[in-house]
Amino acid sequence: MSRIIAASLIAGTAASGMAAPAQASEVEISVTNIRSTKGVVRACLTKQKQSFPNCRKDPNALRVVVPATKNAKIRFTGVAPGSYAIALLHDENDNGKADRALGMMPKEGFGFSRDAKVRMGPPKYKDAVFEHGTANQAMTIKMRYML
Repeated sequence: MSRIIAASLIAGTAASGMAAPAQASEVEISVTNIRSTKGVVRACLTKQKQSFPNCRKDPNALRVVVPATKNAKIRFTGVAPGSYAIALLHDENDNGKADRALGMMPKEGFGFSRDAKVRMGPPKYKDAVFEHGTANQAMTIKMRYML
């Protein structure tokens, strides 16, 4: 009798359209316009708009650091489906922070998903956010320099 109940539950679950959890996949970024091979390129991927663009307050943000090359590739693995934004920093002196001139102007390169533009400060999350599904995804982000 318990086998019949178990089989009915399994069949009912399948018929109800309940899907298995979505699988994580990769987001690969090709970084263009890197002005030098000094230092590293730091990247963070976040779901939290209040943590964008630096990701410091997001314990679940994915972070990747790669050597700066003329055409750097960055790969985030294990990315679940959802809405995300990516921020890049060309940390030319590899000191772990975005250096600034006169306290405001970035001295190092930066870039954002969807090529979100910088105006009077970093772009808003809504300008950089993109949807990621279950398939691997590739995008290009152009590094920009103010100085």
